[in-house]
Amino acid sequence: MKNIYRSKAGLELVIPLVLVFVITGAVIISTPFSWAGVIILLFTAAFIVHLFLTTYYILEGNILRIRCGFLYNSQIDISSIRQISETNNPLSSPATSLDRLEIRYGQSNMVLISPREKLAFIREIQALNPGVKVVLKAKKKGKNT
Repeated sequence: MKNIYRSKAGLELVIPLVLVFVITGAVIISTPFSWAGVIILLFTAAFIVHLFLTTYYILEGNILRIRCGFLYNSQIDISSIRQISETNNPLSSPATSLDRLEIRYGQSNMVLISPREKLAFIREIQALNPGVKVVLKAKKKGKNT
């Protein structure tokens, strides 16, 4: 059985990227027009969109496969996972949101991912490896609770 978990696209990453591209595009258009600038901007935007669309996590058998475009392709033996923690760590990683899970595995390895369905992902990992320690952030109570 193979389950695919798509990466969450976080507005905290999307909005700044869109602003950078809009401002850069406006500068290219308002200054002496440069086809080279337009081409570079379009290729850069296409590359980033490609990364957002091809970042996902596959649970297949006892393996977690992590994909991020053609840049990152890794697999982790689920039995080697020691801990999963919620985090907002901004380190570069195969994640398209800052709403992340930190996965610690092996002796001292760590990867940050951002599955849309975090709890379902965690439950499936725990079903395959009941020894995984899970550390979730405490949810803040709203004003009406």
